[in-house]
Amino acid sequence: MMPMRGRMQPNYQRPKPPESLKDVPRYLSELFGGFFKRFFYILKLVWNTGHWIPILLAFVALFRGVTPVIGSLISQRILNGLQTAVANGGLPESAFWSSGILYLLIAFFAYRLLILIVNSVSGALNRIAGEKVVVEVKRQIMEKSKEVDLASFDNPVFYEKMENANREAGHRPLHILSETLGVVSSVIELISFLVVLLSVPGLSWITLVVMAVSVPSAIVNFTYRRKNFHYMRFSSKERRQMNYFSGVLVDKDLVKEIRLYGLADDFIARFFSAFKAYYKGMRKLIVNESAWHILFAVITGVTNLIFYIMIAKQVFTGEIQIGDYTLYTGAITSVATCVSTLIASTGSIYEGTLFIDNLIAFLNEKQTIVPALPNPQPVQRGIGHTVTFENVSFRYPGAQKDVLKNISFTISEGETLALVGLNGAGKTTLIKLLTRLYDPTAGRILLDGKDLREYDVESLYRTFGIIFQDFGRYALNVRENIALGNLRKESTQEAIEYASSQSAVRDFVEKLPGGYDTPLMRIFEQNGTELSVGQWQKLAIARAFYADSDILILDEPTASLDAIAEQEIFSQFDKLRHNKTTVFVSHRLSSATLADKILVIDNGCLREMGNHQELMDQQGEYYRLFTTQSKRYVEQTQ
Repeated sequence: MMPMRGRMQPNYQRPKPPESLKDVPRYLSELFGGFFKRFFYILKLVWNTGHWIPILLAFVALFRGVTPVIGSLISQRILNGLQTAVANGGLPESAFWSSGILYLLIAFFAYRLLILIVNSVSGALNRIAGEKVVVEVKRQIMEKSKEVDLASFDNPVFYEKMENANREAGHRPLHILSETLGVVSSVIELISFLVVLLSVPGLSWITLVVMAVSVPSAIVNFTYRRKNFHYMRFSSKERRQMNYFSGVLVDKDLVKEIRLYGLADDFIARFFSAFKAYYKGMRKLIVNESAWHILFAVITGVTNLIFYIMIAKQVFTGEIQIGDYTLYTGAITSVATCVSTLIASTGSIYEGTLFIDNLIAFLNEKQTIVPALPNPQPVQRGIGHTVTFENVSFRYPGAQKDVLKNISFTISEGETLALVGLNGAGKTTLIKLLTRLYDPTAGRILLDGKDLREYDVESLYRTFGIIFQDFGRYALNVRENIALGNLRKESTQEAIEYASSQSAVRDFVEKLPGGYDTPLMRIFEQNGTELSVGQWQKLAIARAFYADSDILILDEPTASLDAIAEQEIFSQFDKLRHNKTTVFVSHRLSSATLADKILVIDNGCLREMGNHQELMDQQGEYYRLFTTQSKRYVEQTQ
């Protein structure tokens, strides 16, 4: 479950408004500088996805910019030619074939056909390009996810970045580039029609009025694009809540409990509560923006009506022809449309480049689990290892207190260490520090006498074979699930079967319909098999056997197994740990008797340390836990 806390401040920092006229250049520089920085990031992203994509979009933009005025000019000549023929009382049919109107009609048909072809081809290629851009952005997000610190996943700010990045990945980059080139088309079209209107005496001032009327609409558009962006950012929590509560109801692992406890209505109510908070502000923005646009649309419509009447009057008095009327009124409409498109597109582009900050912020997430040395050393493999904790303390990011406090101990080469303590004592956190999923807040951890931070991280990770209590369940077949323990070695049937026999997996796998090739989980395959929690846990243990790592770590490896299955696992575990440095956590303290050394962790502190007999002799915390659990087992068997 993703953490959900208070509202997060947006990553995008709007430029500080100017405090005086002297400050205006600075403000504009920051405003447009940020815009162009984000825009060129998008252009580079699309260009790297496929060079043909921006080239195609540029061609379509130029084509759409020049074709409207060409079509209007052809239509003007056709109508004027027909009007002349009508004014002359009609002409012989033979004159039609030599009048040039036929060729204009053919040209007009070719023009319309070319537009249809270009639109169809560009539409298809746009869809293909969209898929490629989505995949490229998703690839970058996945690549970033594999290297980002585990600590980031404990931070709600990180989840905000990740949620926003995933939401925008599908359409923003290509949409922004398409909108930008659409602006180019509108500019070309606008200039073309302005040339037409400005060449006609008496229409110049009309053009200026049409453009001036559009200015207030531009201001409204930019204002509400920015407001929409900031509202979406500040409403990240509500959107994540909506996604979470809707996802809970269709989670196959939770549906049984939801049905039996009758939780569905409660989660639906929580979903709509989050939606209500999100919708209230969004509705207000939409209604206010629409009201302003309607007002300016009425003003624009009335203005255009006046101009249409003036031009129609000139046709009526014979000053111009019908073809001229269609050209001039069409030009006025096109100028108004182009200005409106420019306003809407630039506003959309501006908003889109702000949203692309979500992706940039996520991809710029800093990785801190990196080697401390410029030339880190690989961990020597195939030997026993010594681990030392020196005054180690740890606090999760944003937490108010330490989870581990001043922990010091040593695990000698080939030694087995058991971690014992109540739930929440800090045992799993200690393992995360040992495997360098986190770095200590204070103190240091040594592997073979050297700080963990001096080793190459990937080499360090390969040293450990680990099973966490929240082990992975992957929608792959049995063979692939086991082979995930070590993807660097060849997956042979012999190695798979050996790992499965060592973890008691073979017993149930041989009964499955497809054996080791049986797909698990019914997510992708209709014939997928659902395993019990205990079977999944045995499969996770098989991965650890398959990894054949130098240091074996088991975090409650038998939590979901019965006593007999647990005994099987620890019998095999006793063989596996031969000559290996081993750390394990177990909720059944009887297994701790296998350990050479036992650490008793209580509330983040190391309370006791020794082997089983030594700790029993002390009659401290370990003695209390062990005897309490032993007494319960005895009572259950009586």
